[in-house]
Amino acid sequence: MDPHLLTTFVTVARHGSFSAAAAELGYTQSAISQQIAALEADLGLPLLSRRPVEPTPAGRRLLEHAEPLLLRLRAARADVLRAAGGPRHRLTLAASPLGVNATLAGRLARARAAQPRLEVTVVTCGRERVAAMVAGGGGPGAGGRHRRAQRPAAAPDAGPLTTIGAGEEDLVVALPADHPLARRAALRLADLVDARWLQTPLCPLPRLRDLVGDGFPTGLEHRGDDVRTVVALVAAGHGLTLLPASALPPRPPAAPAEGPVGVPVGAPRLVHRVELLHGALPPGPAADLARALTA
Repeated sequence: MDPHLLTTFVTVARHGSFSAAAAELGYTQSAISQQIAALEADLGLPLLSRRPVEPTPAGRRLLEHAEPLLLRLRAARADVLRAAGGPRHRLTLAASPLGVNATLAGRLARARAAQPRLEVTVVTCGRERVAAMVAGGGGPGAGGRHRRAQRPAAAPDAGPLTTIGAGEEDLVVALPADHPLARRAALRLADLVDARWLQTPLCPLPRLRDLVGDGFPTGLEHRGDDVRTVVALVAAGHGLTLLPASALPPRPPAAPAEGPVGVPVGAPRLVHRVELLHGALPPGPAADLARALTA
């Protein structure tokens, strides 16, 4: 059995979704379906039911073997590389709090697998600090920002940096599960100007006022960049905010309503764009990592 196919199978089973597995692994949904089909053809057994997506009895048995096997393979690879010795390449990836989503994390995993001597340290900090670290050290950085769809983004003023889009996703209004608007299919930002909002660096209120106009009173000011704190404050009713849908904790459809929910923004369309920043990168591990992260 191909370890890559096993990895795809384990990821789909964990998420219960082909599309979520595709986002994590950086493939298209059709490629994920083809890989699962190839694994099922190899074994001659169905491994996943499709509606809902969950392991069949044979799939559950395979899961019992697949995860330990993949762990052993990773351990064997690391052990062989340690025994082989040789120079190691150490890079620091500076990232804003919302700069590393599941897609970028999956690309980073594949980049590290392709460069076995590569050691990456991920440092989370504010966007301006990301730009300063990249300008000072020359390594890549991943920054995330909310913006109107189709509007070009400007790189921070920190010297001659290259900015490359690494992905984007629609923003949602994060609000408590018991909020009167929580069951709406979509919300217009203009209809929320009188609601109380969190003033947080992750979604500064002046940007919303630039888009829509006056309003958006502050319910609570949050100083920091911890996403979990913002999610907890929203859930407790301290104010609304905008977040990428992937920043909210997943909730099974049958589970009771707990925590915040995300309602899409109908107008204007707003997206969270992840951008890779880097200075001049000569051929080598840093340039290879930059290409992998924006593939």
